Amino acid sequence: MTRLSLSLGLAVLAVATCAQAAELPAEIKQAGALRLTVNSTYAPMEYRDPATSELVGLDIDLANELAKRLGGLKIVWSETPFAELIPSLQTKRADFIISGISDRASRRETADFVDYLTTGPQIFVMSENEAKAATDLCGKKVGTTRSTSFPVEIEKWSKQNCEAAGKPAIQYVPGENSIDVRNQLKQGRIDAAVQGSETLPYAQSQEAGKYRVVGEPFAKGYQGIMFRKDDTALREVVTEKLTAMIADGSYKAILDKWGLGANAVAQPILNAAPQ
Repeated sequence: MTRLSLSLGLAVLAVATCAQAAELPAEIKQAGALRLTVNSTYAPMEYRDPATSELVGLDIDLANELAKRLGGLKIVWSETPFAELIPSLQTKRADFIISGISDRASRRETADFVDYLTTGPQIFVMSENEAKAATDLCGKKVGTTRSTSFPVEIEKWSKQNCEAAGKPAIQYVPGENSIDVRNQLKQGRIDAAVQGSETLPYAQSQEAGKYRVVGEPFAKGYQGIMFRKDDTALREVVTEKLTAMIADGSYKAILDKWGLGANAVAQPILNAAPQ
C-alpha cells in the first residue's frame, strides 16, 4: 500500500468514526436554517439558469438534499465572488461552503474539508486551435481563475514539461472566474485555458463545437465541503448524511444528473488532497 493510499484510507476511517452519533448544532437547529454562500459562476456546480435566473447546479442539489436530511432545514443562499468564499466562512456569514472549492493544504490551516468530488485542471482551446498535445502550448498564453490552485499547477506543469525540455514556459494570464477566462479565450486574448475537468462537459454542451479539450487533466484533486475547524459537530453530522446519500444512491443520482458520475468518491474523505 502506498503512503497516499494509506493516508486516504485513514482519512476515510477518520470521517466514518467521527460521524457516529453526530448531532446538529443547537443554534442551527433552533434557527431551522442553514446560511450558505456560493460563487454562482461555476456551472454545472452552481450557476444562475439563464432562462429562469434560478440558482441551480450539482452543489445546489447536494446542499438541498443534505438540508432535507438535517431535519428539513431551510437554506438561506447568498452569492459572492470566489475570493470571498473563505472570508464568508471565517466571519460566520456562512455555516459551511459547498461551492466548487478545492481542498488545498494551504486552506486547511483554518478549515477542514469533507471531500465529495474528484477534480483536476484540464486544458482546453477553441476548436480551430491547432494544438494537439499540451506541450504544443509551451510559450503560449494560458488563462485560468487567479484564486484557484490552477496557476500554481500550470507553473509546475510548465517547468516539468516545457522548460525541462528546453521549450519556453507557458505564459499564465489571470482571470476573475471561469466565465471571464472563457471570454478571454473567445476574444483571442489567450491561446488556451484551464478549468476544473468537471466544468467542461457543461461548457461544451452550452456552446456546441466551440471548445476542444487537450490531453487529460494534468493533476488530481478533490472538491470539498469546507467547515471552520471548531465546527466539528456540524462537520460530523453533514458527513454522516453525505455517507448515507452515497449508500442509498441519491448522491450518485445527483452526479449523474449533471453528467459527473465518473467524478464520484466511494466515501466522504477528510482533508484528502495531497497538495
